Amino acid sequence: MSTESIDFQIPVSRRASFNTHEPNTRNLQPVNYGSIKVLLLEGISDSAVSIVKNAGYQVESISKGLSESELIEKIRDVHAIGIRSKTNLTKKVLENAEKLITIGCFCIGTNQVDLEFAASRGISVFNSPFSNSRSVAELVIGEIIMLSRQLGDRSKEMSEGVWNKMSNNCREIRGKTLGIIGYGHIGTQLSVIAESLGMRVVWYDVLPVMPLGMSRSMNTLEEVLSRSDFVTLHVPETSETINMISETQINQMKKGAYLINASRGTIVDIPALAAALRSGHLSGAAVDVFPVEPFKNGKYFESELIGCPNVILTPHIGGSTEEAQKMIGVEVSNAIVSFINKGTSLNAVNFPECDLKSISITDKTTLRIVNVHNNVPGVLQQINYILSPFNVNKQVSDSRGDIAYFMADITLHNTHEINDIYAKISNINENIITRVLY
Repeated sequence: MSTESIDFQIPVSRRASFNTHEPNTRNLQPVNYGSIKVLLLEGISDSAVSIVKNAGYQVESISKGLSESELIEKIRDVHAIGIRSKTNLTKKVLENAEKLITIGCFCIGTNQVDLEFAASRGISVFNSPFSNSRSVAELVIGEIIMLSRQLGDRSKEMSEGVWNKMSNNCREIRGKTLGIIGYGHIGTQLSVIAESLGMRVVWYDVLPVMPLGMSRSMNTLEEVLSRSDFVTLHVPETSETINMISETQINQMKKGAYLINASRGTIVDIPALAAALRSGHLSGAAVDVFPVEPFKNGKYFESELIGCPNVILTPHIGGSTEEAQKMIGVEVSNAIVSFINKGTSLNAVNFPECDLKSISITDKTTLRIVNVHNNVPGVLQQINYILSPFNVNKQVSDSRGDIAYFMADITLHNTHEINDIYAKISNINENIITRVLY
């Protein structure tokens, strides 16, 4: 599988294009970089659009998601695609992506992408796991206060003309215990904010993590559930976390406690949660994510939680702040550009992580070869044999599962030799993608 044909000649203007931030280096870009096409879906931020446009690519930005048939047609000739949480890049879709080399998930999760199949096609996947941490943490804090004061129900009543002033079961959050399931970047931010408001914090995580402030780690999920007045979930979707909070776990929570889910919709058994709310075992819940979410805005939402008392339902907006979307846009679009232009795969979620510094400007015939191949013995030996007649300035390689990645900067005797090198590496049986950067 190959993504570019080689018609190699370094333009004069390109020879003088240097990276002002790295003395004695020059910027890299693919051969025929002006034909690189990028498709951005679901209204990805202007910051991301500007970065990929400034890289010199052809960019199409669409404000919504696409149906599977539309996506299959659109993805055929693009080299990079940017998505958010509603677009599903399945094996069926990716099989039609004839030129695709990288995917940007402008969000935290990547479960909407078939990561293993993408890697098998030499397609790297990048996301932004931390950029919206503060936005999600602030939403949860707001929901804790709203639930403890029943503000959702009171606001709805007032909008319907009902005055219902009351203090029964309305409490301050100071002195209450917050239980955090998943003590990662969101969980730790939430922990600090909650303590500053006078809450006690306990948490559980499957990984050993350093506690912040006065928070305390618990040995089991059950300990957190039984101790907490508020339980908030911040875990990824895996086979182990699906229905992680179901009837058994809800019954382990304090009577009158509150549950908040701003992680993934499959983590909570929604019918069990609805039953606990209607029975009064739980005093309230806030849910931002759902097992099935509408593909577009409008009157498409259905859930057993509709009509339950003291429930805050929001349409997956935990990270939907201008600040978060801008940061996500910058992080993921820069990762896409770096992979296309320099071959850098650092922080890819499904791919070996490799990087080389920019090429020295002292010799204009120095080029970069990047190669993705099946991880079997003997391939690196074949590549190095092909490159042996030339000066290999530096190289790096790594593997992840069945996929291996190789990068090398080489100095040619003349630029026409690149066609022969490209053809020989591409013809290796285990080759997936070979690219030339200059």
